[in-house]
Amino acid sequence: MSIQGFDDLIQGSLATYVQLSSQIGGAVQTQASLVFSAFHDELEYIKYASEHSAPSDSEKQKLLSPISKRIQEIQTLREENRGSPLFNHLSAISESIPALGWVAVAPTPAPYVKESNDTGQFYSNRVIKEWKAKDMTHVEWAKAWVQVLTDLQAYVKQHHTTGLVWAKSGSKPLGGPPPPPPCGLPPMDDLCLAPADPDATNRSALFAEINRGTDVTKGLKKVSADMQTHKNPNMRISGPAPAVIGQSSGSSAPKPAVEKPPVFARDGKKWLIEHQKNNSNLVVDGADMNNVVYMFKCVNSTVTVKNKINSIIMDSCKKSSVVFESLVSSVEFINCQSVQMQVLGIVPTITVDKTDGCQMYLSKDSLNAEIVSSKSSELNVMIPKADGDYSEYPIPEQFKTTIGPKGLNTIIIEASG
Repeated sequence: MSIQGFDDLIQGSLATYVQLSSQIGGAVQTQASLVFSAFHDELEYIKYASEHSAPSDSEKQKLLSPISKRIQEIQTLREENRGSPLFNHLSAISESIPALGWVAVAPTPAPYVKESNDTGQFYSNRVIKEWKAKDMTHVEWAKAWVQVLTDLQAYVKQHHTTGLVWAKSGSKPLGGPPPPPPCGLPPMDDLCLAPADPDATNRSALFAEINRGTDVTKGLKKVSADMQTHKNPNMRISGPAPAVIGQSSGSSAPKPAVEKPPVFARDGKKWLIEHQKNNSNLVVDGADMNNVVYMFKCVNSTVTVKNKINSIIMDSCKKSSVVFESLVSSVEFINCQSVQMQVLGIVPTITVDKTDGCQMYLSKDSLNAEIVSSKSSELNVMIPKADGDYSEYPIPEQFKTTIGPKGLNTIIIEASG
């Protein structure tokens, strides 16, 4: 039933999405072929789980490498086509394709799929808005992809409620799953790719580790009462000496990563939003004009700030966004990756430091904003047009400096092509 249900998804909503992608063509069609292969890789993984008992974590990482590789290729394709008029299409898929990582998530994989779907809908909605008056094929395409992930969430909820189900009495896995069979869908045979390389890369292993969710703490040893120093004062004196950096502890096994709990709290004039993951419903409401919002190490999360406040700081965040009314001072991005901001009213200053990938959506009242950037790349300013759409302008990254009679002279080097 589990295998048949996933195959029905491939033959149904996924087939519709791929066929619409082929009508649009270009990078969208290329990306769809990668998505199609990724779903087939996942089908083989589900079949494998139905016939084998659960393997070790290291074996799981190797088995997941084909899916991880496809996801990386899908996201790389999007980054290679930033100047494409179909960039929103590519982003809708790139931002939500991690939903396939549900096979490594427990005990709540279905909500994980929904969160990924919600993340991608930011771009899907932009596709609908941009193309609804020009070509309804693009609108149907956006809706088809949302339906794919909606069906995937329903499938996971029905067949794998608390995590991927492994066979209770199957043979122990000795290697990877067999290569995927022919697609079997005549309209899409030209989109089927060769099976993925079974060798796991470092990033493939990292993907599986990240998507273990709460299972990441299963490797921790239980601390009994006789091992706790606060219950045994003598251990504070007679216990082992602290480890010295640079000396071997006698074991090469890495310590399991422990995720810090998410924080959403108000501390005086500062709103602290830390370690939020896959949360698009964070709302700061009731803040005063002298308040500051501080986001730290948030991933795949969106914060909406109501009312006019003093400033916003986004520090060490990834694939996150902030939407706000107006600011007295500034919004700052520090050590971030693939972040976005949208101002609905006024923002005097935008500061970007050590950040790779920042989309800044301005309002018509914020066209006098000052943007200060340093040690950053892939910065784009979105200026509103009269028809409600946006014009995109990249911030220069290259400069040329020459020595003249009065000292140094620096000019911008425009990107060619």
